Amino acid sequence: MDLLNEYWKAYLYSDGAKMTGLAMTLWLLVLSLALGFVAAVPLAVARASSDRWLSVPVRIYTYLFRGTPLYVQLLLIYSGVYGLAVVREVDVLNHFFRNGFHCTILAFALNTCAYTTEIFAGAIASTPYGEVEAARAYGMSRLKLYLRVILPSALRRSLPNYGNEVILMLHATTVAFVATVPDLLKVARDANAATYRSFEAFGLAAMLYLGVSLAIVHLFRKAEHKWLAFLRPTEKK
Repeated sequence: MDLLNEYWKAYLYSDGAKMTGLAMTLWLLVLSLALGFVAAVPLAVARASSDRWLSVPVRIYTYLFRGTPLYVQLLLIYSGVYGLAVVREVDVLNHFFRNGFHCTILAFALNTCAYTTEIFAGAIASTPYGEVEAARAYGMSRLKLYLRVILPSALRRSLPNYGNEVILMLHATTVAFVATVPDLLKVARDANAATYRSFEAFGLAAMLYLGVSLAIVHLFRKAEHKWLAFLRPTEKK
């Protein structure tokens, strides 16, 4: 295939000295998921709290980012925010928001954090009552209760739903071209524009996305098998 011979490097990892294609897509995915995960854990605790001063602001944030398209969020952060005079006048903000990669990571991280917060908060709220009571009877403080019982249990039980979020986030990286980030889809669009071989250009991208999705599913299946074994019914001998 002529297109593959000419563009395989760009599809997989680089175009000269610049990271492109699958490597850029995976970097966007890993970095945004890592940032979103770290922020989602304390936000989920606040979201599940009975204190309205903690839960309501988090609820508003998650509703806002789950209720609007990621495409629009990226446009607002990449084009809209930089149009504000205060952003252009502050050197740090000016440097950050005029970089398409920075804006893309921020938009992706905020978006996945909103969904992950709701996933974790639901798992925290559904923690078995017996586990909490046993920890309290043992004399654990509220902090130790969360760190040793509630959060580990909730994160394990969140694995199936969080696995779906990771795959959806992989698919969502296809909007990165809006901020001129050379991800896998942008390479496919460029190859299509240069060769007019739409089926080959986008078909190759689809196969790469499919391969990564299957790898993610496999990893989460392994993780679920290991950390959710206690939920499987015991076999009778």
